[in-house]
Amino acid sequence: MPAVLAAAALLLTAGCSSGDGDSPGKGGDQAPSRTTASPTRQAAETPPAQGTVKVVRTVAEGLSTPWGLAPLPDGDLLVSSRDDATITRVDGETGKKTELGEVPGVSPAGEGGLMGLALSPDYASDHMIYAYFTSASDNRIVRVLYDEQRSAGDQLGAPDTIFKGIPKGYIHNGGRIAFGPDRLLYAGTGESGDTGLSQDKESLGGKILRLTPEGEPAPGNPFPDSPVYSYGHRNVQGLAWDANQRLFASEFGQDTWDELNAIKPGDNYGWPKAEGKSDDSTYHNPLAQWGTDEASPSGIAHAEGSVWMAGLKGQRLWRIPLNGTEASADPQAFLEGDYGRLRTVVPAGGDKLWLMTSNTDGRGDPRDGDDRILELQVT
Repeated sequence: MPAVLAAAALLLTAGCSSGDGDSPGKGGDQAPSRTTASPTRQAAETPPAQGTVKVVRTVAEGLSTPWGLAPLPDGDLLVSSRDDATITRVDGETGKKTELGEVPGVSPAGEGGLMGLALSPDYASDHMIYAYFTSASDNRIVRVLYDEQRSAGDQLGAPDTIFKGIPKGYIHNGGRIAFGPDRLLYAGTGESGDTGLSQDKESLGGKILRLTPEGEPAPGNPFPDSPVYSYGHRNVQGLAWDANQRLFASEFGQDTWDELNAIKPGDNYGWPKAEGKSDDSTYHNPLAQWGTDEASPSGIAHAEGSVWMAGLKGQRLWRIPLNGTEASADPQAFLEGDYGRLRTVVPAGGDKLWLMTSNTDGRGDPRDGDDRILELQVT
C-alpha cells in the first residue's frame, strides 16, 4: 500500500461496532481477474489527487427503507424497499414514484429483507429483474418478470428462485448483486454473525459469489463446481468494476477497520483472522481502510477514475482515486453529515452518480423528505 495510504490510516480512528452503521453488539449490515494496463494507459487513467462533488438535484423523496437501486435504460430508476418488500419505479426526471408490486417470500427482520437489485444483461428483450432477499430460511436470489402493460402494483411476475441457501441472520446478510462486464452475476454475502463461515470455502456465507444468469456456478470460477469467487469476507455490500473490468468490493469491519478491496479470484480476504491490513501474506490486504466510525460502507460505484463509496455510520461519500488496483492518493470525504446515512451509489453516466440515503431503516435520524435519491456530478 502506498505510503500516503498508510499515513491516512493513522489519521482514521477506530470506532465502535460498525453494524450497518451501529448495530447492537458487534457486527451489522455493514459491511474478474486483474488485467495489467500499460504504464501509459495507467497514467492516463489516474485521476487527480483532489476531486469535487456537486449535488445537482434531489431526484426523489419519501422513500421507505430503500436499499437496492437499478437504473433502467430510459433513465428511470428501480428501488427496492427492504422492509416493505416492494419494488418502485422512480421517474428519473420528475421523481414520480410508481409501485410495481411486492416480492413474495421476503421475511424482513434486522438487517434482512428485500435488498439488492440488478437488471438482466438481456433486459431489453427479457425484462427480468434480479433481486436478493432474506426469506424465512435463508438469503436467496430470484428473478421476476417486469410487465409494464399490467396495472401499477401488479407488474411483477411470480419469482423464479435461481439460487438459495445463503446463510441468514439478524445481522450480516450481505445483499448486493450486480452483473459484471462478463455478463455473469456477482453477489456479496455476509457471514450472518457466524464468523467461522467466512473461512469455510464450502459455506456461502462471507463470500463473493459468481453465477450464471440461471444461478449455476460460473465457468472459470477458482474452485471447481463452486459459486465461490473470493472468501474471508465479513459482510460485502458494495461491488463495482473499473474501465478495465477489475472488480472492487467494500466490506464492513467490526471494531477497527472497514475496507475497500481489489478482488482477485480465489483469494482470502482474512476475516475473522485479519481485519484491515495484515502482515500475514495468506490474506489479501485491502487497498484502503477506514476506522469504522468513518465509513461502515455499503454501496460503491466507479466513475471518473475513482471508486465512490457510500458510508452509513460515517454519513459521508468517500472518493478513492485509483491507479490500477492501488489507490493513487488519500481517500477524500464529501457530504459529511449533509444527508445522513448513505446506502447506495450507482453510475448515472459520465461524471454523474445516483446516491441514495438510508435514514428510515431504524438506525438513522429521518429528516423531512427522507429517504431520497440525489443526482451528483463528480470529478
